[in-house]
Amino acid sequence: MAVKIRMRRMGSKKRPFYRIVVADSRSPRDGRFIQEIGYYNPLRSEQIKIDAEAALDWLSKGAQPSDTVRNLMQKQGIMKQFHEAKLAKKAK
Repeated sequence: MAVKIRMRRMGSKKRPFYRIVVADSRSPRDGRFIQEIGYYNPLRSEQIKIDAEAALDWLSKGAQPSDTVRNLMQKQGIMKQFHEAKLAKKAK
């Protein structure tokens, strides 16, 4: 099962709001998901909240973030934490 970290569109027409979810890559965009780990509101001065602990856990299990989610995680510093943890684990 290929697991992806991606955005699920919420909100009304022309007022998008996204939830960042972990889902099977075969499920539809707004369909079934495994866990919700954050949200992104592009209309409110790019309001972003991602649970770093849950995101790092899923990344370490092999979940692949979508390009947009990867960029949001980089803004939050989560990808840097993941990279550093990966290097520390490799150094042992």
